[in-house]
Amino acid sequence: MSMLLDMAFFPPVSYVAAIAEEFTLSSDGVNSYVPAIVYIEACENYQKQTYRNRCRIYTASGVEAFSVPIVHENGTYALPVRKLRIDWSKPWLMRMKRAIVSAYESSPWFDYYKDDLFAILDRQHEFLFDLNIDLLRFFLKKTGIEADIRFTEEFTPHGSTVYGRDLRGVIHPKRQNDILERLGLKKPYWQVFSLKYGFISDLSVMDLLFNEGPDSISYLKRLK
Repeated sequence: MSMLLDMAFFPPVSYVAAIAEEFTLSSDGVNSYVPAIVYIEACENYQKQTYRNRCRIYTASGVEAFSVPIVHENGTYALPVRKLRIDWSKPWLMRMKRAIVSAYESSPWFDYYKDDLFAILDRQHEFLFDLNIDLLRFFLKKTGIEADIRFTEEFTPHGSTVYGRDLRGVIHPKRQNDILERLGLKKPYWQVFSLKYGFISDLSVMDLLFNEGPDSISYLKRLK
């Protein structure tokens, strides 16, 4: 079954877990698989204060949110989501990269993945949509989740099944969702600052990847 998701910047674990649910591994978990079919909403207008341009990471100060500044055109955000330009006049990338290094440099898999991740950020994409899709493909590949990423060709009302199961608006920083609980993934994995603050669920999937590395797929598919 296919699914429909909003685009997301450094998507949370629940976002990737929803995709992983539709990814079917063979019985031995290695030799064959059926990729998830994922549609990304490409025909909506931008909505602020969502994961479309923000994410949450675990730092020495606890959870911190980071966002990508958007170029204001005609004083409004009512623009097609694929036409949203990133505001590179602001030093957001330098601040975010420093925060990522500070938060995760002592995690087990940081050195293994950081160069490829930072290379994506350093491309300085013109459009937010293109950056988000590149990041999504990166995190799916590195966590071991195979997915056929497609894009909507027309906007459909919420609840429509034209593109499969509609999860638009479900994964939102202002509202809790039940995805991890429903999938049996409300469980801890090792985090750098867990001894100080305890385990924090549903951060950016980057948190899972840097801490679990290749075992991320085992976590997402409950293989261990």
